[in-house]
Amino acid sequence: MTEAAELPQAPAEAQAVFGELFPEAVRYAELLADAGVKRGLIGPREVPRLWERHLLNCAVLSEVVPEGVTVCDVGSGAGLPGIPLALVRPDLKITLLEPLLRRTNFLQEVVELLGLDHVTVVRGRAEEVLGTLQPVQVVTARAVAPLDRLAGWGVPLLRPYGEMLALKGDTAEEELNGARAALSKLGVVETEVLQVGEGVVDPLSTVVRVVVGESPGGVRFAAKRAKAARTGRTRRRR
Repeated sequence: MTEAAELPQAPAEAQAVFGELFPEAVRYAELLADAGVKRGLIGPREVPRLWERHLLNCAVLSEVVPEGVTVCDVGSGAGLPGIPLALVRPDLKITLLEPLLRRTNFLQEVVELLGLDHVTVVRGRAEEVLGTLQPVQVVTARAVAPLDRLAGWGVPLLRPYGEMLALKGDTAEEELNGARAALSKLGVVETEVLQVGEGVVDPLSTVVRVVVGESPGGVRFAAKRAKAARTGRTRRRR
């Protein structure tokens, strides 16, 4: 069994980014380095770079998230980027969406331990909760799937004119170009690649931003949402 590496001390940038909730961020890092490794949520080799590569890399996503919106973190895993985002943005209402039970158990424990009252954990796949989960203004994701597949899961969860923010790597531009046809079919009307985290992370975090029009997910998902809404109304009448 691989012995877990020691969690390094938090860098000065972390105190500036997380502010008053810096102690909670430290506790979350400790949980990832301990229970997160033991439960197979992150690899032991990631522990020495938890702050720079994971917590701060995700926290700077807040730079491009509008104020006071609803957010769904798709395929949240160990809570990245959803929990770091929640720690720096108490104005957001965040849903951590994750299909695996062992991960949702961990997420629920973290949310309760850190007192994140503005965060809800939901177990399920994006395609399963469509029509039952209230549409959100922003979908976030990190290391979940290639952009075309990720958009197929995340975009239908958006409200009209909402946006998906996907943390990506060096091939973001290439991935975006390859996904343009699929994005267009999903009702995406605007795309861009952003760099965030100046003065906090090096290299900067890369974010692919896609904005939808009045029909998130395109025609097929509009019909699916309408059917789910009708079913919901029928159940409520009973």
